[in-house]
Amino acid sequence: MPNLKPTKGKLLIAEPSILNDSSFNRSIILITEHSENNSVGFIFNKPLNFTINDLLPEINADFTIYQGGPVEQDNLYFVHQVPELIPDSIEVNNGIYWGGNFETLKNLLNNNLLQKNDIRFFLGYSGWEKNQLIDEINTKSWFISENDSEDIFAENDMFLWRNKLIQKGGDYKLWANAPSDVTLN
Repeated sequence: MPNLKPTKGKLLIAEPSILNDSSFNRSIILITEHSENNSVGFIFNKPLNFTINDLLPEINADFTIYQGGPVEQDNLYFVHQVPELIPDSIEVNNGIYWGGNFETLKNLLNNNLLQKNDIRFFLGYSGWEKNQLIDEINTKSWFISENDSEDIFAENDMFLWRNKLIQKGGDYKLWANAPSDVTLN
């Protein structure tokens, strides 16, 4: 099996060994930026208990907000698949984009022109300094999905981590069905 390197558009999968990390336990992170100096990504499978309308009452939409990561949790970010509708977006990879014109986005949401599987909203982001992410991968905190990120908008959040472990195979299949709190097993 190839030893994959982090790049934009790849998915970081939390190793079962970091079960005691409350921020990243069972996380799937889309890497939206990666250079030799830093990396940025968003946790795609940790929905919070509120919607975009709860945070911004002027937006009439009930799209779920996700925990993007532990950095700058008072900032709202978004990742989407509709660059033709949201100008100034930054391409991540394979039809996935980060950010864009927020006024246009508000209009699209208020006019019901976006579907929930077009976009994800995040409070905060996940970030790593120079060599930090590589070190974490080398110490088995993360592995990189061999499959691209094509299914992350459509797949059920609850099963995303489990399904990525099953895809990896081997001993990971055993961890895929382990309870969230292994001390209860």
